[in-house]
Order: sequence, then C-alpha cells, then structure tokens
Amino acid sequence: MTIPLLYYPLSSQNHRVQEFNVLGDEYPRQYTLDNLPTGTEMDEIIWAGYRQIFNEQQIITAHRQVNLESQLRNSQISIKDFIRGLLLSDSFRRLIYDTNSNYRCVELCLQRVLGRPVYNNQEKLAWSIVLATKGLQGFVDALLNSEEYEKNFGYNCVPYQRNRILPQRTQGELPFARMARYDSNYLKELYRSGQLRKFGQGVFDDSVKVYRKSLVFLSIFSLAVLSVTLILVFSPK
Repeated sequence: MTIPLLYYPLSSQNHRVQEFNVLGDEYPRQYTLDNLPTGTEMDEIIWAGYRQIFNEQQIITAHRQVNLESQLRNSQISIKDFIRGLLLSDSFRRLIYDTNSNYRCVELCLQRVLGRPVYNNQEKLAWSIVLATKGLQGFVDALLNSEEYEKNFGYNCVPYQRNRILPQRTQGELPFARMARYDSNYLKELYRSGQLRKFGQGVFDDSVKVYRKSLVFLSIFSLAVLSVTLILVFSPK
C-alpha cells in the first residue's frame, strides 16, 4: 500500500495570485509545440528543456539525451515525456539526486518542474516522503501527473518559472538558475564519490611565498637606489 501525499497548507505566494499587469521582459518566454515549430524553433524548445531541468551551468555535451531529442523532433513523444526523460536520465540522477539530500532534491525539482519554490517545510516533508518511498521515478511521475503541472504546462509546454513579478518591487524575483544548486552536504559527497580530490600530504603551493619575497626584495632595492640617488644629488661637489 502506497503512502498518499501528506496534506500541507498552501501559502499565498506570488505565483498563486492572479496577474493583472502587462507581460514584459521579466516574464519568461513560453516554448510550446502548439504552433508546429520549424527546425530552428525546435532547437530552441529542446535547449529550453535542457536549461530548465539542468540549468545552464550543468549543460554540457555529455549530458545530451540524443534519443529523446530525436523522438521529440519526430513527434513520437510530447514535451512532457521529454522532460520526464531528462529527469530520469543518468546525468540528472548523478548531478541532483545522488549528490543532494532528499529535502534539497525536492526543492530543486519543484523549482524546475513546477516552476515555483516550495510553499513551506510541510510541503518539502510531504514530497520527501514520496521520494523516499517511491524512488526517483515514482517522485517524477507524481510531479508530472499532478494537477498543478497539468494546469500550468500540460503536455506541450516546457516548464518555466511562473510569475516572477513581485508587487511593490522594481526588480522581479531572480531566476532559479542563479541560485545555489547544492546544500552543505554536496562538498562531502564530491570527496566521497571521488569527483573531487584533496592534495596529498607535503604538496603545497609556494607561489604566494615567492611573490611575497619578491615584493620585499624590490622594495628594499628601490629604497637603496633612492638613497644613493639623493646622496649623489645633494652631496657637495
């Protein structure tokens, strides 16, 4: 018997308030398949999907999912299926799921999939239980099949950060891509997995000491040259 999603109160955050202002530069562009995109437009849609799920700092050639791209170009899958494939890829599992705690993983996935931050700690706890009991695939399916995702993005729209305009503020909310992707446990996980290594004992960088000694030597040499010059100038002939 699976555990249902725990109840949590819905906070009145900005993305839940009806919009009355005019669309502008602060609003993200929506990438959809509704208007039969051309080849160039399809490239932009695929790039938008990668940018939303991986963020620009994590987009490299090794993380490309060529099979998913081909299926999307041939209309074999929808954008929702493309997003699902990116979330279940080995790259996403290695970069996000394996190297973060469940709470941080939930926070990142809600930002990138539902386009909003978590409401409160109760929601973070509720989705963390889903992640712990159903695994990454069950958690991703629950997010993509949720009423909130269906209402805002559906099958043919790339998720985006919703309603970044904040009342009584001249600047909108910062994009999630500019926020830290990892918690305090990530550095330890990098050392544990071998992706980051410490220098061995006895290996030091002496460039700072050499540079400091050079500055001291140049200072003393300059003072000595100045003293000799002054003595020669003011000495009686």
